[in-house]
Amino acid sequence: MPLQFNPVKLFSGTGSRGLSLKIAEHYGKPLGEVSIHRFSDGEFQPSFDESIRGCDVFLIQSTYQPSDNLMELLLMVDAAKRASAHYITAVVPYYGLARQDRKDKPRVAIGAKLVANLLKSAGIHRIMTMDLHAAQIQGFFDIPVDHLDGSVIFVPYIKSLGLKNLTIASPDMGGSYRARTFAKFFNAEVVICDKRRKRANEIESMSIIGDVTGQDVVLIDDICDTAGTLSKAAALIMEHGAASVRAVCTHAVLSGKAIETVENSVLSELIVTDTIPLKQESDKIRVLSTASLFARAIANVNEHGSISDLFNV
Repeated sequence: MPLQFNPVKLFSGTGSRGLSLKIAEHYGKPLGEVSIHRFSDGEFQPSFDESIRGCDVFLIQSTYQPSDNLMELLLMVDAAKRASAHYITAVVPYYGLARQDRKDKPRVAIGAKLVANLLKSAGIHRIMTMDLHAAQIQGFFDIPVDHLDGSVIFVPYIKSLGLKNLTIASPDMGGSYRARTFAKFFNAEVVICDKRRKRANEIESMSIIGDVTGQDVVLIDDICDTAGTLSKAAALIMEHGAASVRAVCTHAVLSGKAIETVENSVLSELIVTDTIPLKQESDKIRVLSTASLFARAIANVNEHGSISDLFNV
């Protein structure tokens, strides 16, 4: 018996409108119509302006700050469920609160798990995201998780640079696995920057493990928030004799004076994706689009195809 495919409809939250338009273009289907009704006190109510009964609905929204982005996604999920959508997939290019993935000190919340519970309770059947802060967050969900790999986008770009003496670096011990995985694509060596923090977003000291003399170093990270860690790691690498240093980060949070920090750093460039819209342009920041990858993943989910086939570089 042939597989039956339900009609597909793509909708965007306000926080990811630009990326959603590009995903829809690559998918070959226009975005569906959804309205956000706002009250004078800031309360808002999403509503679908077309029928979604019996459809496979993909709701695209990154949950970066402010928390309205997450609340808007939850309300859209609830509205889709009450409108009799057949299957609801939350497409969350950047999964906010992912850094709160464990109890690293007493009496703290595990925000990543709470968000997973909220999305499941709202009514999603599946979640699609990219480069979670920790891959284990997938285990917070009791539904299918499509965890897309940003290396599919970054590796071809790095190869196009033609760096002769490439070395991959991790800006901290926690990212060493990510750096080693990335290095396998180039058969490159890995160095690690060991940092000690006073508190969140504030580094006390940093040292480097490995030799970078004469190397073209690429720092690998998943989130660039204040850019403090990356700028300090880049400076340390250059002090140890590297020929050049650039950084790859999937999610460009870039809060506060982060863009200014990047521009004043020794980084040749910061390579990011469009999972979060860039607040302002910079000559040092290059944005690579995730739209084609998400469009192909949506098509594979709808057609019961393989997601892992998308990870081939």
